[in-house]
Amino acid sequence: MDTAIARPELLLVADAVAREKSIDRDEVLEAMEQAIQKAGRAKYGHEKDIRATIDRKTGDVRLSRWTEAVEVVENEETQIPIHIARKFMPEIEVGGHIVDPLPPIDFGRIAAQTAKQVIVQRVREYERKKQYDEFKDRVGEIINGVVKRTEYGNLMIEIGRAEALLRRDELIARESFRNGDRVRAYIYDVREEARGPQVFLSRTHPGFLAKLFAQEVPEIYDGIIEIKAVSRDPGSRAKMAVISRDPSIDPVGACVGMRGSRVQAVVQELQGEKIDIIPWSPQAATFVVNALAPAEVTKVVMDEESGRVEVVVPDDQLSLAIGRRGQNVRLASQLTRWDIDILTEAVESERRQEEFRRRTGLFVEALDVDDVIAGLLVQEGFDTIEELAFAPIEELAEIEGFDESVAEELVRRAEAFMQKRDNELNERRVALGVSDEIAAFEAFTPTMLVALGEKGVKSLDDLADLASDELVEIVGEDNMGEEAANDIIMAARQHWFDGEQGEGEEGGEAGHD
Repeated sequence: MDTAIARPELLLVADAVAREKSIDRDEVLEAMEQAIQKAGRAKYGHEKDIRATIDRKTGDVRLSRWTEAVEVVENEETQIPIHIARKFMPEIEVGGHIVDPLPPIDFGRIAAQTAKQVIVQRVREYERKKQYDEFKDRVGEIINGVVKRTEYGNLMIEIGRAEALLRRDELIARESFRNGDRVRAYIYDVREEARGPQVFLSRTHPGFLAKLFAQEVPEIYDGIIEIKAVSRDPGSRAKMAVISRDPSIDPVGACVGMRGSRVQAVVQELQGEKIDIIPWSPQAATFVVNALAPAEVTKVVMDEESGRVEVVVPDDQLSLAIGRRGQNVRLASQLTRWDIDILTEAVESERRQEEFRRRTGLFVEALDVDDVIAGLLVQEGFDTIEELAFAPIEELAEIEGFDESVAEELVRRAEAFMQKRDNELNERRVALGVSDEIAAFEAFTPTMLVALGEKGVKSLDDLADLASDELVEIVGEDNMGEEAANDIIMAARQHWFDGEQGEGEEGGEAGHD
């Protein structure tokens, strides 16, 4: 028996909604089917599997109940035992469905209202999905829009049929927009949130400046010039590092343009933000020097392990290198990804002299020599007594003013000093109660052993209980890495496993007896 009811007007409505919302006609019809299903379940039972279909050509609506054939029934409303199902459909298998046509329902006022809500909700979901699909691959683009409204200082921007959010903190300082104003902004994120997909815009993002230059400079758009890094203090100042893949093209000049036309177009869009365009260099030191322009740099000292760099500038260049409120050095640090410390030549010279005096004093006290000999050792690059103790005699003898006998005597005194110091440290270690088992680890120096004792690490069990970062903190990051610390701790724990293995073997022998 055909229970279909002809509703050709549904197809007309679906066509109209699909055109108005710019979504697929089938998606609108699926929303309608879900609305009819909801109304059907309200009439025949919410627990039942009621399904509706709309013929895509005629608009005929069919309502049916679906019952699944199963071995064991868990829900009597939607399932039926397979042996009973085969009485109605001999060829049915487990997982198949018996479909019973249902008479069409007559929509009352409440049912019609419910159906309308379902359709509106589903159409809105399809719109959101379409918006997400449209913009998810456009992150990193510049987009033009119109201010639609303001919510708590945040701007809702109309971009075609969609809306985007331009938060107050993503606006350049002192910028003000009114409803109806046109805005150019950078898409920095597209996320699916509880209230639907959200497109986030920014005018302060470094990528916005880079994309503006790509629009103004054909060489960047074509890939001849590459923007390697950008740092910004939005609305005030920015730095941009560029490199040219064509040796005949000056990357800085191309970005500035004839009489500054290209850079001025970007500056105007960014509310007068001053832009320093600098050449990028694969040499970190050179890049740091370039990044600190317009300040002059006389010396650069890199510390790759800590990611820090000390930059020495002439005394009269200090304020220029630091910039107003530290702006220049901060932007240079962001651009190069190095922590930059600025020193004047006077301060650097004073510090160097202080370091020379400190190291000279160390050799004077430890080796019982005069300032001249200690100064010569420091000038030759010796920092510690250990370096001197292990230095080749021939190398020391080549120092001006030294001969082989002086070199031998210096090495002997260095070794004697180290021996005396190690004996004192060893006595201190014993007094602290640090076990010989810990002292047997070759990686530990006498100084480290004392440090362990002072922190209460006295036995193998104490050492085994430490985490690798705790051990590194005790002995010092300069003396031991985390990987070496982990190896030591695992070695200290080995006696635990050896003990468990011994107990297991004893237990096995006892059981055998």
